[in-house]
Amino acid sequence: MSNRHRTSEGPLWIFPKPDPSWTKKIIDEFNIHPVTAQVLASRNFSNLEEIHDYLYAKLPDLHDPDLFLDMDIAVARVLKALQNREKILVYGDNDVDGITGATLLTEFFEYLGGSALAYISNRTSLNKSLMLDAVDYASQNQCTLLITVDCGITSANEIEEAVRRQIDVIVTDHHEPTARLPHCIATLNPKLINSTYPNRDITGVGVAFKFAHAVTNQLVEDGKLNAGKIDLKRYLDLVALGTVADMATLLGENRILVRYGLRQLRKTKRIGLAKLCLLSEVKLSEITPLDIASKVAPRLNSLGRIADPNKGVKLLLCRDPVAAETLAKELEQHNQERQKIERKDSEDIDSYITHHPDLFKDKAIVLHSHKWHPGIIPIITARIAKLYNRPTLIIAIDEGIGKGSLRTISEFPLLPTLKDHAHMLLNFGGHDYAAGLMIKEENIAVFKEKFIQAANQALKDQDIRSKLHVDAKISFEDLTFDFMESLSLLEPFGNGNPAPVFYCDVNQTWPPKIVGKSHLKFYLEEKGRMLEGIAFGMADRRLELLKKSLPLHIAFCPHINTFLNKSSIQLQIRDFQIAHPV
Repeated sequence: MSNRHRTSEGPLWIFPKPDPSWTKKIIDEFNIHPVTAQVLASRNFSNLEEIHDYLYAKLPDLHDPDLFLDMDIAVARVLKALQNREKILVYGDNDVDGITGATLLTEFFEYLGGSALAYISNRTSLNKSLMLDAVDYASQNQCTLLITVDCGITSANEIEEAVRRQIDVIVTDHHEPTARLPHCIATLNPKLINSTYPNRDITGVGVAFKFAHAVTNQLVEDGKLNAGKIDLKRYLDLVALGTVADMATLLGENRILVRYGLRQLRKTKRIGLAKLCLLSEVKLSEITPLDIASKVAPRLNSLGRIADPNKGVKLLLCRDPVAAETLAKELEQHNQERQKIERKDSEDIDSYITHHPDLFKDKAIVLHSHKWHPGIIPIITARIAKLYNRPTLIIAIDEGIGKGSLRTISEFPLLPTLKDHAHMLLNFGGHDYAAGLMIKEENIAVFKEKFIQAANQALKDQDIRSKLHVDAKISFEDLTFDFMESLSLLEPFGNGNPAPVFYCDVNQTWPPKIVGKSHLKFYLEEKGRMLEGIAFGMADRRLELLKKSLPLHIAFCPHINTFLNKSSIQLQIRDFQIAHPV
């Protein structure tokens, strides 16, 4: 893969603004390490109460589910369905967020004695609307109530069809609504214009959990359920999976849900999930958000990309060890197939970019082809957008219809541009920073021109230069195991709450080694202490570092590395600069 069009300057380091009096207040109030306090100050907390909530919020601090508009109506309709033994279809989107949310509600309704089926849409379908498949499935299975999870807010026409077939619909979603809202029994979505729910960033599985919470509260209030009979914490493993996989901001309520969800995951009784983690080489008792994002989620997502995503629900619901192992192995095979397709399409796209340097005259990248797999392009789009720090749209065309995936940078939200040119699209949906669309092949050229034009007008040269936000300066003498323990207060790390990045002036005692073909192993010294560092994917920069005692500015994340039962602190180098180039 060629990086030659990435800026030769490297990322722009963004330093925190020093505020010693505020940092001292944090130290005095919470009795924490001064560097940890500096990290909190760098994260733009404005008062001590915010920091206390960030560090110590617990499950009782979650928002009341009744703050959702229409929650009372949705709960009443579900209770009626449970009482009358109606068949309920839980229809989820085909990513991890949708799969976990559909699993959660299906399992929850069954636990209450209801009759629930799960159905996940299939991304490889060429239907203009995947939800029509779900409406058909509901009709065929005599379901009189259809509940969407992580989808449905843009499906007004399909919901009209469900109503015509005498199927009631409750939409639970977290995506941005379009001008035309679905006409259904109830809509649970924190992004509705008149929403009264405080957490706009809750995921699809998060909304599903809130729905289950509200139903439980009502049953307890009505005296139909003993409060001790159901422990909603049992579903938080699913909430953590879906929330991390959907790259939700890990602050506020999401942070509480994922923090407790990880605890639940580490002791999960879901046999299928345990088998999947084993195959993914993830130690379940120590699972982290990074494990979910990089190992577990891609395997579950592989179903929605190239196979049948309904098997994801089956795996998460499975209680038979033999069947669970079979399903987990099947997922692993699909993931390997997905990786092969991804490698092939990635190589094709990288080659095209390398041979068309004129692409970088513009501040957005738009590519389309008949050769690429529609289920794979979201992964590639995310990588290209991150690599070149530009809004990126990649479209896979099949039978005259283009399926596009969009990712962007913080300075260029996607939805305004998509809404401005909606007349050119068959449909679109998603968030400001990750979206999807469908478009007729004949409209691609004009839409490409308009999209690039919008990016060129909105973005400056500085916007498309990648940036590295550093949190605090630190000395090697401060990098102790006690300090690492104090940093764990800031976990879980993920989108919106990244692991702290520190900076330090050091000497390189010996030129770095290349390890694993593309990584650099550093040997660093500061104030008489030696530490090793690893810089992933930076082997091509070794020629800059062939001198002993070379002074460097380094930006890094410290972590504890355990090898042969011996633990040491190692630095994950995010970037480096030569202090005094000769």
